[in-house]
Amino acid sequence: MGWEHLLAFNLTLLAALASPGPALLLALRTSLVSGAAAGIATGLGLGLMAALWTMLALLGMEAVFALVPWAYAAIKLAGAGYLLWIAWGMWRDARRPVGDAVAVPRGRAFRTGFLVNLGNPKSVLFASAVLLVIFPPDLAPGEKALIVLNHLLVEWIAYSGFALLLATGPARNGYLRMKPLFDRIAAGVLGILGLRLLISRQ
Repeated sequence: MGWEHLLAFNLTLLAALASPGPALLLALRTSLVSGAAAGIATGLGLGLMAALWTMLALLGMEAVFALVPWAYAAIKLAGAGYLLWIAWGMWRDARRPVGDAVAVPRGRAFRTGFLVNLGNPKSVLFASAVLLVIFPPDLAPGEKALIVLNHLLVEWIAYSGFALLLATGPARNGYLRMKPLFDRIAAGVLGILGLRLLISRQ
């Protein structure tokens, strides 16, 4: 394994992080509503579980899911339900002023981020496909550990950067002006993603 493999992996990761999925929407909204500390904590939870999915992919978890399909289905069902619950909360509170909301404790923000990515077992299939395409076969244990650590650091740095950027005054003021619309859009996207996860056959 060479540096060019890690570079390709990191570029793929950054592209995936920037796509408008449940993880990004959760991190962005938490940073805007509750500030940088809560946004960073959310990103730490998201990044830890994403790196764990990569570790499981390197250990062959996709084969376990193939052998025990009910385990995959159970995680998918729980994840879909959790996304729908978050979407409902966003929709319900869309018109509530941010000042009326209770600040999100960092521990809870971390847990929410972790559970959102835990509830998406497709991550291990995505990681398996990416790893298969980018890295050479027969990776040594040390190389696998380096890939997981690299993934963790990329996720943490990216989400921390998002949080610090979006917790600034101009970003927060822009969000506050558009809060009902933004929250309804975010809730709709999360709801659709939850339903897709619930009814998809893969």
